[in-house]
Amino acid sequence: MNWQDEITAAADRIRPHVQQTSVMQAQGFGLGFPVELKLEHMQHTGSFKARGAFNTLLSQDVPTAGLVAASGGNHGAAAAFAAHQLGHKARIYVPEMAGPAKIALIKRTGADLQVVPGAYANALEQAQAYEAETGAMQVHAYDAPTTVAGQGTCFAEWQDQGLEADTLLIAVGGGGLIAGALAWFQGAKKIVAVEPETSCALNAALQVKAPVDVEVSGVAANALGAKRIGSICFELASAQGVESVTVPDTAITEAQTALWRERRILAEPAGATALAALMSGAYRPQQGERVAVLICGGNIAPDPLG
Repeated sequence: MNWQDEITAAADRIRPHVQQTSVMQAQGFGLGFPVELKLEHMQHTGSFKARGAFNTLLSQDVPTAGLVAASGGNHGAAAAFAAHQLGHKARIYVPEMAGPAKIALIKRTGADLQVVPGAYANALEQAQAYEAETGAMQVHAYDAPTTVAGQGTCFAEWQDQGLEADTLLIAVGGGGLIAGALAWFQGAKKIVAVEPETSCALNAALQVKAPVDVEVSGVAANALGAKRIGSICFELASAQGVESVTVPDTAITEAQTALWRERRILAEPAGATALAALMSGAYRPQQGERVAVLICGGNIAPDPLG
């Protein structure tokens, strides 16, 4: 697959439906060097996920049964929002661990929301059963070419905005976002995968050289809590020799607090995870290495203004 062509086509396809999100140079965070931030938490429904959802719906024929999606929260909100904007029915399955803020966000789109016990994997099982029963189109959260190409538009956009960094730090759940970065840059930038210690499907897969199931828990589990890394992400990450680091929950919450106190950026734990790798020293840049961090989500629980 020519990923760059797919991403360029996706960017043209979704441009009328998504926001171009801002970038900024930031000093501080106790680092002693500047960091470029891309504020993708300001995308529709508070995360990058709208890109993949719109690309999937706009590149395929949606059946009369509509779409179905399983999500820890952010993907469900994005898929439901895209379906509403494009006039399609949507059924969204989320686990209870999605939390009240993300559940309320999905409800506001008018989607048929189903909250199920367990984790993301349990929601996915029920979404697949609904797909088989009704013929609804499955909009996968991370492991589908249209999803990856849609997420890749974030990095094509960032490059057009003048990205100068040598290295990008990206939080990883199921791997759709970082797969989009790897697919777009094709080795032109160093990509560092950052995961919570207690939800680290990519790190585990890279260690044993194959996707494996992992236990999922922690403060970012409702966004980064994939039980198994996506096959597309694993193949791209393996081929490009991605560096993988993990961070504890305490580092994530410290980065989340620093984003608010120093820049008035309200990020959910997943959105602060990549910065946590720099602040905690899990990733240490070389002298003169220019670094950038993607702030991927802003759906805080509980809603600070709810």
